[in-house]
Amino acid sequence: MPALLDVDQLKTFLAIVDTGSFTRAADVVHKTQSAVSMQMKRLEERVGRPVFARDGRGVRLSEDGERLLDYARRIVHISREAVSAFAEDALTGRVRLGLPDDYAERYLPEILARFSRSNPRVETTVVCEPTSQLIDLVARDEIDLAIITHATRKPLGEVIRQEPLLWVVSQRSVVHEEPVVPLALSHPTCVWRESAVAKLEEIGRPHRILYSSRSFAAVGAAVLAGLAVSVVPESALRTGMRVLGQAEGYPPLPNCKIALVRNAGSLNETVQALADHIVASLDNMSVGFENAAEAAE
Repeated sequence: MPALLDVDQLKTFLAIVDTGSFTRAADVVHKTQSAVSMQMKRLEERVGRPVFARDGRGVRLSEDGERLLDYARRIVHISREAVSAFAEDALTGRVRLGLPDDYAERYLPEILARFSRSNPRVETTVVCEPTSQLIDLVARDEIDLAIITHATRKPLGEVIRQEPLLWVVSQRSVVHEEPVVPLALSHPTCVWRESAVAKLEEIGRPHRILYSSRSFAAVGAAVLAGLAVSVVPESALRTGMRVLGQAEGYPPLPNCKIALVRNAGSLNETVQALADHIVASLDNMSVGFENAAEAAE
């Protein structure tokens, strides 16, 4: 009967992959470097194949290591989930999280996946509203945490992510060349809308708001239908959208800043745990502009 894989060895294997170094992985798993090396030797003996290929001073996965990686993540995830399910001191209770619908579409799957793996007994209630309403909900103690768009004119919360704000148009459309630019934007108090209008007014480019909606999906639909120009963060680029720049007469926009607001009156260990997961998730989801632009083509 084949020997079963050792979960502790797989955790160390993942630490090496995630840190890119045996030395840094040793710090993560609280072992000596020699112990880490011995674990990887035993793991390779179990699978019967080398999982790392030496690359100068660093390490990289071998072809068989790449095959093992997905299995390792799933096995370690199931192991942690099982332990959490039976832990006497596991976090319990309910957390109320608010965020705009476009952030929910892009970020919520990653946030909830990370959080539920570690805290399967916690109930998470999600409310989707624009930033201005989320701030009011925090003030009224109706939600514990809010992911909002950070406004320079009225800073609130801790900025946890920044990415470029981009002009976009449908790849099949030339509406961006019209004498009066048709725009599809969010509600009047939206920071992105204010930035877009201010930039066009600054260069004296005529424009009109053709579509206005609190729904990011509706704004995106107007763009993809070839009816209007809009602005989106780079992580929100969709297939069929094209980025416009100075060559087309569209000036650079300020960065989109995303902040986390905590309700000081409801902070407890469970709420803080979700806040930590949100910060970790958004910080690790940064996408390079070139990659995001390529994904939209």
